[in-house]
Formats: sequence, C-alpha cells, structure tokens
Amino acid sequence: MAEHTTIDPADRDRFDALGEEWWSADGPMKPLHLFTPVRIKFLLAALRDAGLASGPADAPLKGVSILDIGCGGGLLCEPLARLGGTITGIDASGAAINAASNHAEASGLDITYLNQPSEILAETVAETGAYFDFVYSSEVIEHVSDQRLFLQAMASLLRPGGGFALTTINRSLPALAFAKFAMEYVVKIIPKGTHDYRKFVRPDELRRLCDDVGLTVEQTSGFVPLPTGGFTIAPVTAINYGVRGTKR
Repeated sequence: MAEHTTIDPADRDRFDALGEEWWSADGPMKPLHLFTPVRIKFLLAALRDAGLASGPADAPLKGVSILDIGCGGGLLCEPLARLGGTITGIDASGAAINAASNHAEASGLDITYLNQPSEILAETVAETGAYFDFVYSSEVIEHVSDQRLFLQAMASLLRPGGGFALTTINRSLPALAFAKFAMEYVVKIIPKGTHDYRKFVRPDELRRLCDDVGLTVEQTSGFVPLPTGGFTIAPVTAINYGVRGTKR
C-alpha cells in the first residue's frame, strides 16, 4: 500500500460537506457548472490530439478508457460517458462519490466510481497492467498536498503514448484577486477557504513538473469568462488555464 497520498484532509472534509450540492446548478458548485462546457471542449481537443476520438459520430470516444482524478460529483464524467468513453472517476470525498454514483445511475450511465486516491489506484493498475488511454484532472492539483507526487501517480496510471490534460489556476495577482478573494469574499459564489493561493501553480511550473514525471505538455490554453456567462478558450492564462499532452 502507498505510504503517502497527496490528499489534503481539510480539502476532503470541505468537499464532503458539499456532497449533496454537486448537481445543484445554482448552489456552491455553480462555478463548476458554468465551467463544464469549456472544460469538455478542452478535453475533447486533448483526446483528438492524442488520436483517441476516432469512433463513430454518435460515440467518438468508444473503446477509450478514461480516468478522471478528483471527479467530484461526476460533472465531467457524464458528458464523456455519453460520447462513448469507458469512464472511471476517483475522488477522496466519499460524499462526492456517492453523489456521482447516484446521479449516474439515475441518468442510466455506466460509470465506475471509486473513493480512493490516485496513488492507491496506481498500485492496482501496476499489478493488473490495466493502464488508461487518457487521464485528466480538472481543478484538483491546486488542492493536493504534494503536486509532484500527484503528477507522478497520474503518469503511472497512463499507458505510454496516452493522452493527458490538467486544468487549474495560475498563481498570479489577477488569480488572487478574482479566483480567490472575489469568488470567496465578494460575490461569495464559492465557500470561504476553498482555495489556498500558495497552492496555485504557474504554467511554466506545471510544465516542468509534468516533464519531470514523463508527461510532455504540448499545448497550454487559457479560459476566460464571457459577458453572457460561462467561459471560452483563449491565449490568456492569467487566471484559469489548462495543459494537455502525452506520456513519453
């Protein structure tokens, strides 16, 4: 068994307390609901880049094994499952996994959900050889206790040549102002204490960390808010951004 995991107990407890709110579009998870369409667009681009979205038109991800690390209530798992992907979602929060499982069952979707850290799943995958074709983690790395170890586990779950994607928050003054203080203390759209600015990671730092564990970042994109709500992909990475690439 892994002697150390990257789970931050305080963050796990915070998300446990929000377990019943995951699928409430106007609740504390509203920012993630608004963010979901552009994240799916970004993940599909990453899957296409990796040559993994070549199935039939109604199921382009058919036959592709996909892992969501830190899946929460399954906001990203379900759209990818509807596109034909074989989806596994893992999360440290038992309440989030329960919410995800219940919603998937009610929606008639076959998604595997596990309440365990990536480091533990990596041990199982190493024993069975059942590596994933594509691994992603969205808005999670800024919550873990050891970012390099987290990425190391992520890489170990992915087959050589497989694709990966990460989305997170830049450690910048605009991110401090908007992603932290404005969201938590001004508009109060997310609970206080959700983010720790010290854990935000700059794109150049994330690229180096990925490279250290055998993940090659091939594209970096920013996400910027639209006046009408939601987000769009843009070159600006000052606040929210994502990276995608392949395992060497």
